[in-house]
Amino acid sequence: MTITGPAFELSLIVPVLNEAAGIATFLRGLAAQQGVSFQVILCDGGSTDDTVARASALIDELPFPLLLIHAEKGRARQMNAGTQTATGEYFLFLHADSTFVDPFALRQGLSVLRQAEWRAGGKRIAAHFSLRFQECAGGVSFAYYFAAGKARLERSGCTHGDQGFLLNRKFFAEAGPFDPSCLTMEDTRFAENVRAIGSWLLLPFELVTSVRRFEAEGVLERNVLNMILMTLAAVGREDFIREMPGIYATQCLTGRLRLFPFLDRIRQLINGLSSAARMRFWYSVGHYVSLNAWQITFFLDMRNNFRNAVPLGQGKTAYLDFFDRHGARIFRTSPMAVFAAGLTHIAFRGVCLLARFRGW
Repeated sequence: MTITGPAFELSLIVPVLNEAAGIATFLRGLAAQQGVSFQVILCDGGSTDDTVARASALIDELPFPLLLIHAEKGRARQMNAGTQTATGEYFLFLHADSTFVDPFALRQGLSVLRQAEWRAGGKRIAAHFSLRFQECAGGVSFAYYFAAGKARLERSGCTHGDQGFLLNRKFFAEAGPFDPSCLTMEDTRFAENVRAIGSWLLLPFELVTSVRRFEAEGVLERNVLNMILMTLAAVGREDFIREMPGIYATQCLTGRLRLFPFLDRIRQLINGLSSAARMRFWYSVGHYVSLNAWQITFFLDMRNNFRNAVPLGQGKTAYLDFFDRHGARIFRTSPMAVFAAGLTHIAFRGVCLLARFRGW
């Protein structure tokens, strides 16, 4: 039989590495999705546990085709390999610790994206789902509430892979592939590529993601390290990141995160720069930090919404709106970048000392 078009509406491309503990739950969760034809491609990066075996054992019971491919380790390489096998008209890049709340999330998500593409007259559009963090034993945490709220903003640096990336395969050919040179933040870089040549659409369907890494490593420690990684990537110092192996440990091996080894190594790398290079580095950091000053006002908005038990996505953002109208232009200036560079330098030294003496 000759196939004249895509074999499926949707190809789900999922990078995995040592996900044996949750892979069956993940796949059975996808089996609940209705009203859409899709395939799932698990891109294994060299698992040393039973990930592949447990997934293979489910092939005959799943209502969708499941393909398992082997790729070189690294999310970017694994997802790129998945696109070479995918036959769907649309791609959805998804993490293996994700769960959809609505059994029609894929169907409705595709429909909303297609309608947006039609209304835009062919404009490049990609979509992501409304992120929510899985609740832990202690109930809803403000840290997760804030992070999920931030993930629903259409701002640079707020779109990440745990939200699921849904886009037409033709658009992926223009915006992609994922950069295999990125040890981390390959999803963030891809998201910014999309934003540069097209736009992102927030889908109103929730995607729940696991909090296991945060709970195992420590919410504060993981968030501090994530901020540092985002900053280094933004100022073009991926070489610093490559000097710190083990930043994203395999999920099943993750334990309490110790910040000091990372912070101390970064300090050494900065000190190894020439005086001029150090000045340029800190100015770039200050510029990046000042451009993200809006997060302080958003934090205040989310704190108020959290205290008033406002559901995610329904709260007011009065402080952020005021900042955008009256303060944003000030924080884009060079003097503010210099000021932010000085504050960040002092804060970094303080965190290094605190991490050392508190055993972080």
